[in-house]
Amino acid sequence: MAYVVTRLCRDCVHTACVTVCPVECFYWPKQPDDRLPNQVYISPDECINCGACLPVCPWQAIYDQPDVPSKFHEDISLNQLCDKARKEFDQVKHMKEPDPTPQDVKDNKKKWGL
Repeated sequence: MAYVVTRLCRDCVHTACVTVCPVECFYWPKQPDDRLPNQVYISPDECINCGACLPVCPWQAIYDQPDVPSKFHEDISLNQLCDKARKEFDQVKHMKEPDPTPQDVKDNKKKWGL
C-alpha cells in the first residue's frame, strides 16, 4: 500500500511533503488539465509507506490508501497515473510557500464535500 494525495491538494499545491520524503516519490503533471489536475501525486510504485508526508501536508490532503475517504477513491487511480504515464509527469521540486490558514483548510475541505 502507498499513500495517496487527494483532490484536497488540487490547485493548492504545497510542497512540504517533498522535503520529508526519503525516496522522492512525488510528481506533478507537466501539463495540468482535466485528466491530470494541478496537484501533487505520489508514485505508488516508489512510495515506501513511511508516512513522513502525512503530518507535514498543510492541506491535510494525504491519506494512507486504506483510509482514503470514499468520495476520494478515484484519486487513488489518479496517483497511479504517475507510474502508468510517467512521461507526462515531472518530479516535484520543493518551493517555499506560505502555509494555509486553518480557515483556508476548512474551506477547502468543505469545497470538496468533507
